Amino acid sequence: MTRRFRSSPLILISSASVVSAAPNAVPQVSAGRIVDLGALHSRFSDPRRVVVWLQAGYSATAAPAAVLYTHDGQNLFDKATAGYGIKWGIEETLDRLFRERKVRPTIVVGIWNTPKRMHEYVPSKAFDRLPRQYMDRVRGLYGGDPLSDGYLRFVVRELKPLIDHRFNIARGRDHIVIMGSSMEALISLYAIDEYPRIFGAAGMMSTHWPLFRPEQGKVLSETDVGTVSRAFERYLRADLSSPASHRLYFDHGSKTLDAHYAAYQRRVDKVLTTSGYRPGRNMLSRESSGQAHNELSWASRVEVPLRFLLPPRGRRPREHGLARPAHPGGHEALRRAISADPPALFRAASILPRSATVPALP
Repeated sequence: MTRRFRSSPLILISSASVVSAAPNAVPQVSAGRIVDLGALHSRFSDPRRVVVWLQAGYSATAAPAAVLYTHDGQNLFDKATAGYGIKWGIEETLDRLFRERKVRPTIVVGIWNTPKRMHEYVPSKAFDRLPRQYMDRVRGLYGGDPLSDGYLRFVVRELKPLIDHRFNIARGRDHIVIMGSSMEALISLYAIDEYPRIFGAAGMMSTHWPLFRPEQGKVLSETDVGTVSRAFERYLRADLSSPASHRLYFDHGSKTLDAHYAAYQRRVDKVLTTSGYRPGRNMLSRESSGQAHNELSWASRVEVPLRFLLPPRGRRPREHGLARPAHPGGHEALRRAISADPPALFRAASILPRSATVPALP
């Protein structure tokens, strides 16, 4: 079921490499309903489409729901709008987990990407800690300087107040989660670190730590791994969200682009544990053997971060009891659809930071 929130025209949203099969279609869902907010204009970033998924049973008088903010929202609900024709099916997983009483009531805010996706998802402060020659390489690959600060201003200064006003949601950062995969994972981590008073938890699946993509059949050099890792380490040591009040989830597979991530993730995990994060309590970092860098793999294991980041109210998130994700081979039709990994592995798709005060919006 789909409901349009207002009559503003929709705009074409696509990544630099992949265009949705039906970019103007309203996502169709098998559980709950979609509220289409249309194309939202911003003072801080380019216009983009946003849709909101509401669980069955959501109402203005029901118990307030948690909010899950997600990026590349066109890939979440409907293969007709997904960049590769493969959806996460996140609404189906959340609906099932809620009925099984494994997650709290939650709405999902799906933020579609723009042609500037790559610029918008690179964390600016980590980029600033790269040597100059590496900055130039990132600029050359992504087409310019990072635009992540502007994108996050859109999310927290403009989109979040709209969501807060229009929907029946629980207040406070303990009920606000941000999550994504690949480049989306980088911007999700950046969001919780830059706005720790807004986001209480973040999920990072297949985090694209390298920033670069190795040539086919090759690995990134030790110099590249060390240089980029140090930039993230320096950033996280300075700006990591507090383990006393936040939860972080990381994972990666072992195939395709994910095969390059383990070395980076080990270094990040060390920064987290040294800073006070405790595995199984306020952080999880997992390797999913056999999983690749694509929507099919993420869809097959998204239950794990959802249960850790959105446990039922009053229940402490723990690793114990989380089922291992289903192997993607079980989704035979989808597996055939992406029997070859897409050549472009980056898929289509507090109001102020830290010390600042929170003003009223004009």
